[in-house]
Amino acid sequence: MFEALISGLVAGWGVAVPLGAIGVMLVDLGMRAGFRSAAPAAAAVATADLLYAAVAAAAGSAAASVLEPHEHAMKLIAAAVLAAVALLGLRAARARRGDPPAIPPAHRLYGRFLGLTAINPTTVVYFVALIAGLPAVASAPASAKAVFVVAVGVASLSWQLTLAGSGAALHHRLPEHARLYTALAGNALVLGLAVRMALSA
Repeated sequence: MFEALISGLVAGWGVAVPLGAIGVMLVDLGMRAGFRSAAPAAAAVATADLLYAAVAAAAGSAAASVLEPHEHAMKLIAAAVLAAVALLGLRAARARRGDPPAIPPAHRLYGRFLGLTAINPTTVVYFVALIAGLPAVASAPASAKAVFVVAVGVASLSWQLTLAGSGAALHHRLPEHARLYTALAGNALVLGLAVRMALSA
């Protein structure tokens, strides 16, 4: 059980820590709206990681073999969705200028970030490969695998909340025009990451 716990924590941080488009969006949301609004989005990202870890633990290599032939298409779809989100974000940031940001309610933020994170199902391949490389988890009983999955979710949540909190720390310290510039820069970065994802597909 202890080994499954440690493996799950390491796996969760391993998939969460590299800063990608979702991480940039979390920091930006924290800067614009504060921690209270960014926390549900952080929880949504961690939920997606937990669900993919559960799929990998339950279905194993079968899930990877189903997804692998469609990796190219999934990357293109993910890139297109991220590009659309970035362009909408850029338009909204420019439109509001000096106006206070319109932040959706918590349940909509949760659904939006859950959907955005879920469009990257190659994450399940990461967890499948990881489980395959950890014999103690691969051959473990269901209870140990459950511990692994929960640990992934906890580790991912801790990092996503850190990103949201780091953005929120600047929320009241930055003037409105500075928050506008960071929103523009953040969405431009997401757009760049989308282009990079499309080119690597």
